[in-house]
Amino acid sequence: MNIFLPDLLAVVEENGQINIGLIEKTLQTLPEKLLGLGIRIILALLVFWIGSRIINGIRHVVIKSMEKSNADIGVRQFLGSFIKVALTIILIFMIASWFGMDAASIIAVLGSAGVAIGLALQGSLSNFAGGVLILLLKPFKVGDYIVENTGKNEGVVKEITLFYTKLSTYDNRIVILPNGALANSSMTNLTDMPNRRIDIGVGISYSSSIETAKKVIQTIMAQCPYTLQGEDNQVFVEKLDESSILMGVRCWVKTEDYWKGKFYLNEHIKLALDQAGVTIPFPQVDVHLVDNFAKKENNDD
Repeated sequence: MNIFLPDLLAVVEENGQINIGLIEKTLQTLPEKLLGLGIRIILALLVFWIGSRIINGIRHVVIKSMEKSNADIGVRQFLGSFIKVALTIILIFMIASWFGMDAASIIAVLGSAGVAIGLALQGSLSNFAGGVLILLLKPFKVGDYIVENTGKNEGVVKEITLFYTKLSTYDNRIVILPNGALANSSMTNLTDMPNRRIDIGVGISYSSSIETAKKVIQTIMAQCPYTLQGEDNQVFVEKLDESSILMGVRCWVKTEDYWKGKFYLNEHIKLALDQAGVTIPFPQVDVHLVDNFAKKENNDD
């Protein structure tokens, strides 16, 4: 870092006059010094490349050992990212010290820049702290389906890194959420429990038999391959609307079968009610046409 500084200072004499002899001497030694600097830069890049390979090897060994101990995949991903970043920073400091920066200078630079870096990286530090909280408190893990209530983002958790969490949606999009926002906002974990309840509302007309509708729906629930028999499955009159009777349908399925069970029930309940003659009302508009021309002729007569 200070290869040329003494020579450049010596070029100017104490009285401020330029020393031509020193300029010529500096120019004569410049190629040699540039060659030395170039060699050091190449060696530094080579050391950085080798160090990066070693860091990746250490990270790989740590992750493999955690896999053997059945550690949570989110912890493995987070720790892997942390090891890579921390060891890379240490490697850069080692290379910088090799170029002539001593430890005291590095500490002084870090101390003077610490406040500025902290202010500039407030969001990143918040995300890092949020990632630590997520791993400690475990509100969700890799593979869970979550809904972030503030921004209404949802999807399957694919990866938890140092600063961000990646979600995969059902239409194959990747949503990246900051860990700080996730740790400080409410969310819904839809797959944390083994079983989940399906709630469906079915409207029938007032002229239809409630008992017939209940029997038909109960039969469909019993035939559904995804419904957990023996659980508190119910069919009841939930509400008397202005134009229909709203039947409530509640049944339990395994969490991974939630959407399959809901789609099955919606389709087969409709078909079964049609076969049983139970009417499902829908909004209708009655249009009355008046022949104004004929009405006028009658008035003339």
